[in-house]
Amino acid sequence: MIEQVRSVSSLFTTSGPAGATMETSIAGSAAQTAMQPAAQPPMSFAAVLGDVATDAVNAMKLSETKSFEAIQGKASTREVVDAVMNAEQALQTAISIRDKVVTAYLEVARMQI
Repeated sequence: MIEQVRSVSSLFTTSGPAGATMETSIAGSAAQTAMQPAAQPPMSFAAVLGDVATDAVNAMKLSETKSFEAIQGKASTREVVDAVMNAEQALQTAISIRDKVVTAYLEVARMQI
């Protein structure tokens, strides 16, 4: 999933020192795509966000399952704590991404036409 996020982030413009703007060219991202296996198409931004949401939901389901297993005596406390911490981290990641998307939307909405 990190590779997918990196491939999406390579499409954005970055600012260099003294306000100079460096653009990542499409050729650069095409070269990265060429390094990936041919069977894997490039990921869209919506697909990356969907994957993050799916991973967060799966982590929460696993956490819930481990909690029930602990109540039944089938899982150790460490397994439960690990699953809950992973779920919490996934939830915090999803919340921060949501906040960034909302902030970006509000900035676009405030732009003058």
